[in-house]
This record gives sequence, C-alpha cells and structure tokens, in this order.
Amino acid sequence: VCVLYTQAIGNKEWREFGRTEVIDNTLNPDFVRKFIMDYFFEERENLRFDFYDVDSKSPNLSKHDFLGQMFCTLGEIVGSQGSRLEKSIVGIPGKKCGTVIVTAEELGCCRDSVLMQFCANKLDKKDFFGKSDPFLVFHRSNEDGSFTICHKTEVVKNTLNPVWQAFKISVRALCNGDYDRTIKVEVYDWDRDGSHDFIGEFTTSYRELSRGQSQFNVYEVINPKKKGKKKKYVNSGTVTLLSFLIETEVSFLDYIKGGTQINFTVAIDFTASNGNPLQPTSLHYMNPYQLNAYGMALRAVGEIIQDYDSDKMFPALGFGARLPPDGRVSHEFALNGNPQNPYCHGIDGVMEAYYRSLKSVQLYGPTNFAPVINHVARYAASVKDGSQYFVLLIITDGVISDMAQTKESIVNASKLPMSIIIVGVGPAEFDAMEELDGDVVRISSRGRFAERDIVQFVPFRDYIDRSGNHVLSMARLAKDVLAEIPEQFLSYMRVRGIKPSPAPPPYTPPIHVLQTQI
Repeated sequence: VCVLYTQAIGNKEWREFGRTEVIDNTLNPDFVRKFIMDYFFEERENLRFDFYDVDSKSPNLSKHDFLGQMFCTLGEIVGSQGSRLEKSIVGIPGKKCGTVIVTAEELGCCRDSVLMQFCANKLDKKDFFGKSDPFLVFHRSNEDGSFTICHKTEVVKNTLNPVWQAFKISVRALCNGDYDRTIKVEVYDWDRDGSHDFIGEFTTSYRELSRGQSQFNVYEVINPKKKGKKKKYVNSGTVTLLSFLIETEVSFLDYIKGGTQINFTVAIDFTASNGNPLQPTSLHYMNPYQLNAYGMALRAVGEIIQDYDSDKMFPALGFGARLPPDGRVSHEFALNGNPQNPYCHGIDGVMEAYYRSLKSVQLYGPTNFAPVINHVARYAASVKDGSQYFVLLIITDGVISDMAQTKESIVNASKLPMSIIIVGVGPAEFDAMEELDGDVVRISSRGRFAERDIVQFVPFRDYIDRSGNHVLSMARLAKDVLAEIPEQFLSYMRVRGIKPSPAPPPYTPPIHVLQTQI
C-alpha cells in the first residue's frame, strides 16, 4: 500500500491525505486509486509517499512493515517531463528500497467553457404600460440543496419574445463539473427601481443542455404561485435553447506538460543606498545566523520556480556596483564573476554567488533597471515559439534612477515571452515600483502602451511578521509574487496563437517476467 501525506504551510506537520488500495503479493505494484489535489503554481506543496507491506486488516500503520518513503513537491511532479516523476525510495539505512513513479494529470471537466444562447416566447406581460423587459438568472445547485447565482443575462426591452445574446460560462461555475446537477433558471421582468417582477422559472442540467437545440431544450416557464391559484394555468411562456457550444480552455499546465521550460533569472541591487553589508542595519547585512531580506526573497521565489526549470541552472546578475580590479560601475554583472557563463546551479548556487559578490564588489550607484531587463529580453527575443518563457526577479531597495529607460524596456519586453517580478526590500516609498506594476494604469513609454501587463511588484515588509516567524511570510510572499505568472504566460501564448505541444506518450510499465525460484 502507498500512503500519501501533505504538509501544512504554517506548522510543517505531516497529515495523511489518503491511501491507495492494497495490492497482494507483488514487488511491482501499479496502483489504481488516484489522489485528487488542488494545484497552485504559486505555492510549494510538499508531499511524502510512504510504502508498507500490509500483513493484516488493521488500519494502524505501525502494525505493518515499513518499506521506505519518497519526498517531493507537487510542482516537481507537474514540472517533470510529461508530468511524470521517477525517484528512488529511501528511508531504510543501507538498503536499496526500489523506485516509485508518480504521474499527474489535470482534471478535464474543470477547464471546459460553454457558449449558450437562449430565446423566449409568449412570456407573461408584467408592465402596466408596454410589454415586459425580460432577463434570465442562472443558479447552480450546491451539495446541500441551496442555490448559488452564476449568471445573469442582459435585459431585452419591451418584448414578450426576447432573444438574448450568447454568453460564455465555465462548466465549473455552471454546475461545478457535475453534469447531472440541477441548474435553476429564473425569468424576471426588469424594473428601474430594482424590484424586478418574477415571471417564472424552470430547471435543467448540463447534460440536458448539452443535447443542443432540440425539442428537449424547450422549457415551460412556471410561476408556482399562479399555478396554485389558477386551475386553467398552463405556463408563463417558454424558453428555448438556441445553441450550445463547448470550448476547452488550454491551461498553463498543458504547456508545461508539453515541455515549455520556465527560465528564471535573478538580478540583485548592489547600490550604496542599501547600506554597508558589514553593518547590521544594512539590507545586505551578512548575518551568519539568518538570511537577510535579499536572501529570503530569493529563496521564497526561487524554490518554487526551480521545479519548472529542467536544468536548474539560473543566471544571477547584479547591478549598481563597482567591480574589481579597476572599480568600473556595472549595471549587469555576473554574481559568479564569469560574464561568459553567469549560470549558478540551483538556488543554493545563486545564494553562494550572491554572498561571494558582496565580499568582492563595492556598493555604488545609480540604480538602473533597464540593463538587466534588456539582458533577459535579448534571450527571450531569440525563442518566441512558446518552448521557453522567462521570469526575471529583481530585488531592490526601490530607489530607481532610470525610470524612463526602464519603462521603455518594459514596453518592449511586453511583446516577448517574459514576466518581471520586483520585490522591494527596506523602508523606502515604492511609488515608482507601483507605477511599473501597471495594475492600476497600464504602463506606457513615448505614447506606446505595454501589450500585456508583465510586471508584478510586492513590498517585502508586508511579509515579515512581527514575531520573526519568517516561514509563513515566505510562503505568502511566493504566493503573491507568483500568482500572476500563469495568466501572464497564457496571455503571451494566446496573443501569439501558440498551442501547447502534445505531451509525450504516457508511460507504460515494462512487463515483468516472473522468475521462479527452484
């Protein structure tokens, strides 16, 4: 049997998530039971798989033989080629425990949208002068029998035979992916004062609607009050489904599964405004006992992104420092000291190069962002086919000197497969960074607007809790910083009309030859 545990974000304690079925008498089990979990790109979700040899009916695991375990993150599985991860089982010292293969797939029902159009005939007249002004309200039913509103059509004025515009709604919103769940539709007559008159209602389901335009999809609109009072009451009109089209939305995971790589680049602010790294007040203070703000931001974001980058090699750059031996100022230098090959191995490699640089360069100025943005843009411009996407993390104390050039660089970069994350550390006012973020007003340069919003800014101070318990703040920081990336990624692919590559064929286990012992 395999037992899956997940870890709570705050207290790190492992909780049992579920167990597979027990397969008797085999060393090569192929488990059927699947675990259905929520996936968030922006969260690090730690998983632990424990394996046991089941000897009795007891649910208590201590009564069975432990065969080993495997640790990974959900992102690691999803980010592996074809979303298939193969890893050694560990946990029994000095013993080879075998390997485990875990595959992940996104549930399909959650991603369809439907485009529907309705019309109505002979609805009840509700207005004293003129006819009714009808509109429809759609509700999905919940597990407990209550209803939740999920769509309202527009109002069609002064008619008892309205034709409403087609509308698009996700299958999730319409019926939570359950094709047989009741969908209730109410018909109202719109009134200016908001006291809309109820004309009647009918119920249907996704499965019925999916038959499309047919005699099955003509519904009698019934007003229960009228039905109770009048013996001769037939209905309050009919509503007819005119068309029903299913569209499958492609998701971020479709591209990842098809092999799109996310390339992660870090750029660190080495300007003098950060303070002398030898002083505890400096944002670059090299504290032997805990990470400084730069180190924390780097780790929080990097540990999640690295699961989506197959070679785990990250270019790490610095800007705003004077470099040895001659003291020239650079706004785009390699932290590892090798301009030909600025790549560091893993987030640990980036941290190491960062600390090494702090010892060798002199913090200086000014604070120019454009060179590092252009550096990543050069790479992004060379692969526009959707096979790679670039994420630049800039960590800065926020006092920017080249605002006009930076805006120009961002507007140019918005046409490329890249996103920029800016983490502001320290106590400065980050008004300029908020402007670059472009959530309120789309960023522009010399009259040209950015094609898409590609910048996400967060101030680091919002994530340091007073108790000094950084763990929670690191998880929240990563969440807020990375949450917009999948949408920015999809907006690039959509604008360029790039479809995901087909995933590699699913893995089929080799057929084991049964060996008989003589």
